[in-house]
Amino acid sequence: MTVIDMIQHNPAVLIVLAVILGLLVGSFLNVVIYRLPLMMQREWSQQCCEFLELEEKKFSKADPVARHKVFTLAKPDSHCPLCNAPVRPWQNVPIISYALLRGRCASCKAPISIRYPLIEAVTGVLSGMVAWHFGATALTLALLVLIWSLIALTMIDFDHQLLPDNITLPLLWLGLLASAVLPGALVSPRDAVLGAAVGYMSLWSLYWAFKLLTGKEGMGYGDFKLLGTLGAWMGWQSLLLIVILSSLVGAIVGISLLVFRGRDRNIPIPFGPYLAGAGFIALLWGDTFKQLYIQMLTG
Repeated sequence: MTVIDMIQHNPAVLIVLAVILGLLVGSFLNVVIYRLPLMMQREWSQQCCEFLELEEKKFSKADPVARHKVFTLAKPDSHCPLCNAPVRPWQNVPIISYALLRGRCASCKAPISIRYPLIEAVTGVLSGMVAWHFGATALTLALLVLIWSLIALTMIDFDHQLLPDNITLPLLWLGLLASAVLPGALVSPRDAVLGAAVGYMSLWSLYWAFKLLTGKEGMGYGDFKLLGTLGAWMGWQSLLLIVILSSLVGAIVGISLLVFRGRDRNIPIPFGPYLAGAGFIALLWGDTFKQLYIQMLTG
């Protein structure tokens, strides 16, 4: 029996492999979450300097990575931000290295945020859930890319209130492509196109209605693109469920922050994480929610 046959006939093997792959990808997502926004900020600063005809060094003090001439997802190599000591490969094993190092830098003993192994763990668990739900198919590989991207978008939006086009736009086109070429795709190409268009235009319309009524911006353009992306993957039929779930959770979290933490109501709360979470729920349990809704109407 080949490895492929073993994966296809033994769901446990598939799930274990998906979890391991998710852990490894989660380690890379930590890099994306930290570096991508800084790369974008550096690019914006350079463009501002060129437009205003200013020397770039005038912006360097505000650049947290100014000491790195090249700053990409690949360069510089992983290192401690305090002592600049390189992170060796055996110090970068998902979760295990964090536990062995007791959450501290091997060189300067500075604490390492618990968020890094948590993101690795969450990525592994969600990857295993997707593999368990959809089985050993090409669609599963595509959906893993979707889930990994949603995790990165969630954390970047939490940190910077930003949903980078570098992630959302390729993900939208990948969803449309998946509907057209993958066997057993979630939706037809027609429903995917409608999902992308309706998802984007629905929040775009809500944004302008709110702005005309209040003079304030209720959400960002990244939210429109993210809902359009989810529509491209899951079709227009899932959009209402995603919007309801994300709005419900967002409202609960927002009210809780106001009541228990005294958060300033003028400070914006990112909506992207709630859209991403609702999209994951709809992906795995959307049909169950729809059946419950039909039963409620006919019961």
